[in-house]
Amino acid sequence: MAKFLNTSATNYYLEELIKNASDRLILISPYLKLNDRIKELLEDKNRLKIDVRIVYGKSELQPSEISWLNELSFVRTSFCKNLHAKCYLNENSCIITSLNLYEFSQVNNNEMGIHISRIDDCDMYRDTFEEAQRIIRISDEVRVTLEKIIIPNSKKETQELTGKQEKVTSSKLAKTLKLSTSELLDKLIKIGYVAEVDQKQVLTQKGVEMGGEAKTGRFGDYFIWPEDIII
Repeated sequence: MAKFLNTSATNYYLEELIKNASDRLILISPYLKLNDRIKELLEDKNRLKIDVRIVYGKSELQPSEISWLNELSFVRTSFCKNLHAKCYLNENSCIITSLNLYEFSQVNNNEMGIHISRIDDCDMYRDTFEEAQRIIRISDEVRVTLEKIIIPNSKKETQELTGKQEKVTSSKLAKTLKLSTSELLDKLIKIGYVAEVDQKQVLTQKGVEMGGEAKTGRFGDYFIWPEDIII
């Protein structure tokens, strides 16, 4: 079940969450301001080629920090207007807290938070991940520069800057998850990404919000999904 965190526990679990990320890391915090420990941890994730996404509402980086950030090819940043949420996730757990990213490892403030395990609290983790994905979708992926923040003004430019992840068919996703295609579709129906209407499987709005797409090909209709979708 979810674990309550006080100030020191929040700092500890946040560091462990970043250190233990082996597939993905999402850091959502209103302020883009990084201390030395966070930089060290992000550099390590970059060396391991871990996909890191930072979402922020205001940048307080110094010129030297901007240069440093631009050297991390696996760290992507997104700007979200009116962002106030503080949420940190990897592929196994997440933390929802009052702690801003720039306050990490500091003890000046009294903070609280909760730690959620994907194994122990699967539904709560999924709901948190879906909301984090929604925040990412409504954000503008940006490249931070010394002069200004450059916001890509076209889909093509965004792909050039970030290397957009390709989506996979249900059969390929099922193979990755070591399921049969029918077992995967049963799970997708159970969690509400797909629905059966008039003996036909259709994509739901929830499925669309999670990145699913309905396609029509040579052999009929099919779905494609982000490779990192939470099932």
